[in-house]
Amino acid sequence: MLSVVIPVFNEAESLEALWHELSEVAASEGYDLDVVFIDDGSTDGSWDTIGRLAEADRRVSGIRFRRNFGKAAALSAGFEQARGDLVMTLDADLQDDPREIPRFLAEMEKNLDVVSGWKKVRHDPWHKVLPSRVFNWMVSRLTGVWLHDHNCGMKCYRREVFEEVRLYGELHRFVPVLAAARGFRVGEIVINHRPREFGRSKYGVSRIIKGFLDLLTVKFLTGFGQRPQHLLGTIGIGSFLLGALGLIYLAALWIISRVEMFGMDPVHLQQRPAVLYSVGLMLLGSQLMSVGFLAELFIAYQAPDRRGYSIRERTPPGQ
Repeated sequence: MLSVVIPVFNEAESLEALWHELSEVAASEGYDLDVVFIDDGSTDGSWDTIGRLAEADRRVSGIRFRRNFGKAAALSAGFEQARGDLVMTLDADLQDDPREIPRFLAEMEKNLDVVSGWKKVRHDPWHKVLPSRVFNWMVSRLTGVWLHDHNCGMKCYRREVFEEVRLYGELHRFVPVLAAARGFRVGEIVINHRPREFGRSKYGVSRIIKGFLDLLTVKFLTGFGQRPQHLLGTIGIGSFLLGALGLIYLAALWIISRVEMFGMDPVHLQQRPAVLYSVGLMLLGSQLMSVGFLAELFIAYQAPDRRGYSIRERTPPGQ
């Protein structure tokens, strides 16, 4: 069974056409289809359309949020309800082409766990495309998961990915990165991106800022989630040592300036801003190391249910 999870936010005009395209692809390829629409607080009648589709076809189900909780929450709810071993995600605005689904499934057969779409030719305005390309480069560079289009909503996953990757906030665009950090295999294919016919883009300047902050969060989670002191402590030690060296230098300069044989004018430390900078660096370093210790204690004694490792398979039990 193939599950298709579709977040919906004011997409009433496109839902019926999207469902017809999905059902046509399933019929032509022989898929047992399971489609989950998640109404993320729509105000345009999207839920009514979802209700009609679900009533007309048992393969369709819907979830309705009380308000707009965001795409990550919608995907999480959809993943919990999805019944298939493979789960496709795509946007509801018809820019993602359902006819690409067979290519995703064929790619998954190459022993991959996640396949992400790449909108190589995009039908979006330049002020959306350019920041997106810069952002994708930054994500790939910082995380080591080299995808051309981390933001693409059309992806395919194995169910077990969502048993180990938890979505919250706006981390939906980083699922391949989070999955790769757990040892899952990630791939990418070029897909057809269609011009927008219905609705409007959810893109805005705030998305750039939020995306960058989320990127820093993901970098920390994937690189130091189980060892925060390695990051905080390293920065803290560097800051502390730099401040200590500054104070040692100033102290030596103060002593030497008061030895008559050197013939130097006396150095007055209260007139040297470097004293404040050095003390500040030492205090910052101490605080960072303290925070690192507290983070390590939290992980040690308040560890989440999720294991610190990922098992792909097990050997059969002994006979």
